[in-house]
Amino acid sequence: MSDTADFADADRGFIGALQPGVVRGNDDKVVWDNDSYDFLREPCPPSVHPSLWRQSQLVTRQGLYEVVPGIYQVRGLDLSNMTLVEGRAGVVVIDPLISRETAAAALALYREHRGDRPVTGLIYTHAHVDHFGGALGVTTPEEVRAGRCPVLAPAGFLEHAVSENVYAGPAMSRRAGYMYGAALPRGPRGQVSSGLGQTTSTGTIGLIPPTLDITRTGQEETVDGVRIVFQLTPGTEAPAEMNFFFPDHRALCMAENACHTMHNVLTLRGAQVRDPRMWSVYLTEAINLFGRDAEVAFASHHWPTWGSDRIVEYLALQRDLYAYLHDQTLRLINQGYVGSEIAEMLELPPALREAWHSRGYYGSLSHNVKGIYQRYMGWFDGNPAHLWEHPPVESATRHVDAMGGADAALDKARAAYRDGDYRWVVQLVNYVIFADPANTAAKQLQASAFEQLGYGAENAPWRNFYLSGATELRNGSFGTPTSSDNAGLSAALTVEMMFDALAVRVDGPKAWDQRIVVDWRIRDERRTHRTELRNGVLVHYDLPPGYSGPAPDASFDLARPTLLRVLLGGGDFAAAVRSGDIRVTGNPAVLQQLKELLAMPNRDFPIVTP
Repeated sequence: MSDTADFADADRGFIGALQPGVVRGNDDKVVWDNDSYDFLREPCPPSVHPSLWRQSQLVTRQGLYEVVPGIYQVRGLDLSNMTLVEGRAGVVVIDPLISRETAAAALALYREHRGDRPVTGLIYTHAHVDHFGGALGVTTPEEVRAGRCPVLAPAGFLEHAVSENVYAGPAMSRRAGYMYGAALPRGPRGQVSSGLGQTTSTGTIGLIPPTLDITRTGQEETVDGVRIVFQLTPGTEAPAEMNFFFPDHRALCMAENACHTMHNVLTLRGAQVRDPRMWSVYLTEAINLFGRDAEVAFASHHWPTWGSDRIVEYLALQRDLYAYLHDQTLRLINQGYVGSEIAEMLELPPALREAWHSRGYYGSLSHNVKGIYQRYMGWFDGNPAHLWEHPPVESATRHVDAMGGADAALDKARAAYRDGDYRWVVQLVNYVIFADPANTAAKQLQASAFEQLGYGAENAPWRNFYLSGATELRNGSFGTPTSSDNAGLSAALTVEMMFDALAVRVDGPKAWDQRIVVDWRIRDERRTHRTELRNGVLVHYDLPPGYSGPAPDASFDLARPTLLRVLLGGGDFAAAVRSGDIRVTGNPAVLQQLKELLAMPNRDFPIVTP
């Protein structure tokens, strides 16, 4: 705790803060409130892990900072940072936060101190919503179409940005509410941060598609006179991601591949398992390509690191962290251990354990090891006793019966609580709750045990999960505070993505015996896309020239925005036909037949109860 170098780096270059640190939407609703974290100025209370309190103090610093002359960052106005690089005519924005409102506030703060420069370029480092969702707060589609603001992103960005937030978006958003503590009060017994930043803003999410893809490492582009050399890093922290170097500033942007925390190999909100081996490989490549030439390294979260020697050591330790997790997990897998065992066995070497930026504030050693196990071995641990276990409610009922009933199980759990064995308490009481969801005593005991585990957690998402679980047990479900599969993102869907999103909503058993063939003539793209529903599966493809297959049940002639509105946006089909937005050939009733076979996502599904 005597090492205060991070505090010096986090405060370096401070120019000015937004006062008050609150951002509101057009309806005057608060979408961001950094001032709600003022309690972190006090000494650490017993209800927060001291290391997490320290990290939270760092990530809640808010304002405009000079990284080097010509490069500035706005921190503390969303989960992520916005970086601004001054060019010949204006300013190039890197990662425009989550929401239009917070992005606009960050840009206004920059302009207040640096002048009213136009945005002459936009760069997305990777395909997570906190790095593109506020695009409409810094520029407009019209500016982009006119060529006055090119939008750069790594190859594959659009597909991954949209698919992650739409296909499994409802479930991910529900769990993200737990992960970021969105429904928790700010304070020593509530949410203190997410470890990566404070939390997520709740404003308007949008997306302006890229106009220039970065397709290879070494690709060099000049935007408004600013030279940039890129390094593609697919499959690291995001499926599409890139680092890049500003040779004229000797500044290295590490996207989200090197932050001041152990990151997630498998995030608790849900995602595809990341590849820690390639993550470490790309960090080595970044060191060799740029590290020794850089005088500052900054990222899309946290604070910069200055000095080439410090940068190389920092990146090397981050590299060693992901490589060690990967290699040692594989070593123990090949000795016959399963993920839950390895998570208890594995210990980081001293140099990593003692580096603040390698500690598990966001990712954790425990759940990262389990993610690596899942990546290589899947969900099954090889023990046939686990091959066909009962689902949660059935399993819980049998466990409670085997323990002599709910009262006996709760007696054992209360004894464990008195002994401070909270991990065992939550496992025992979970059986009682899933066997008898109306058991109030079980819910209250479980909530108390969750709170104790949360208060002791160094990892912010673990704390938020525990305290969010306690909140729902005491007060009922808080649903999904923020949703990422919204109109702003859906508007960027390709025709193929629209039908992929539709396919995962088909109620398979209900559609087993249905056979529906529809042609969709997409006016603005001058092509015909066919959907076939059969055996509960919706398949789709472009009709090739000269196609001579079966005739469709109906054909709909419409533009892509109308297709989106009618299929996924709940638009009025009949009104669109009357207005001429849709022209119909064949039986128009088949669209209603198809829509009746779709299931809407449940945005309030239970997590801590059955």
